[in-house]
Amino acid sequence: MTATATPPNELTATVTIAAPPAQVWAMVTDVARMSSWSPQVVKTVVLGGPVRLGTRFVNINHQGWKHWPTNAKVVRFTPHSDFAFRIVENHTVWSFQLEATADGGTAVTHRRETPNGISLLSRSLTKLAFGGQEAFAEEMVEGMRQTLARLKADAER
Repeated sequence: MTATATPPNELTATVTIAAPPAQVWAMVTDVARMSSWSPQVVKTVVLGGPVRLGTRFVNINHQGWKHWPTNAKVVRFTPHSDFAFRIVENHTVWSFQLEATADGGTAVTHRRETPNGISLLSRSLTKLAFGGQEAFAEEMVEGMRQTLARLKADAER
């Protein structure tokens, strides 16, 4: 598994899973299950019907005793390939990009993108409550690694 922080804002982690892209796709797009993989997500509530382009959902996140909600909207939805959602509060885009491997598995890249930067409110709160962007980014990369490791273990059962 690899993970990188591309200063100042894009974060990535990648893993290869011994499961076909269709199976991994079904898992990552079932956002209500994210709390079983992500160390930061406590609960996800999908607003409306099945997850697809434009679907909205709410996450309850935590770090220690601190809890906060985020509102998300699915902004990319290419079956078996690219699933991404934008967080309203901080403008970041979180994605899972899937690529079939020669042995029938799936290379999964989990990414936090910042195509329009990070909101001033989020940068300010991160500085006050989470030790600043650099420390929080390191924690997020570790969380992405854990998310992918747990997803891999679940998919390979």
